[in-house]
Amino acid sequence: MKRFLSVVLLMAIVMLLGLFAIDRYISNQVSGQWFRDMQQVPAQPVALVLGTSKYVGKRLNTYYTFRVEAAAKLYHTNKVQALILSGDNATRYYNEPVTMLNDVLRLNVPREHIALDYAGFRTFDSIVRAQQVFGQNAIIIVSQQFHVERALYIANQYGIEAYGYVVDDAPREFHWRVRLREVLARTKALIDLHILKTQPHFLGEPEQVNTRSPEREV
Repeated sequence: MKRFLSVVLLMAIVMLLGLFAIDRYISNQVSGQWFRDMQQVPAQPVALVLGTSKYVGKRLNTYYTFRVEAAAKLYHTNKVQALILSGDNATRYYNEPVTMLNDVLRLNVPREHIALDYAGFRTFDSIVRAQQVFGQNAIIIVSQQFHVERALYIANQYGIEAYGYVVDDAPREFHWRVRLREVLARTKALIDLHILKTQPHFLGEPEQVNTRSPEREV
């Protein structure tokens, strides 16, 4: 019994080390591709805003708020000429792209320069669809650092010229749960990309992203 427990403990340690190594590997692979200072972000035609729920219980989700506000600012400072709002459209009562759209419109981004991706069921789908459905090979990804790094890694595997604009995190009490989930998500991303060769849940017909002229002052 003692030998069995030792083997189980050793396997658990190896697995934890493997998860940590994958987490560090992905961060290292995209080092230098993301920025916290908007002035340092290279201008690109489109910003891809990764969706999340607007509320956690009855509390406003600051992950969501920071992403939406950053997307509007990227547009108004002429860093991008259009937005793709990508998220889950699970039910008639839960629609991340439309929720983001309503809030971005309140921040004075013109509707004609906003594209909605209703099939961004996960980060992998959002990135691949940005290229293969919306025709974008150069994007700025908007989210928190942990999320941006994984999204950039996926984009790199598809030859997309991607940079990340990292927005503020949610309150500190959420961090450990989010980071734990992210470590597992990064492992799954590697498996999907390099072993299973996963495809998005849904592609469909190409969709147009209407960008404004980059010379236009905002």
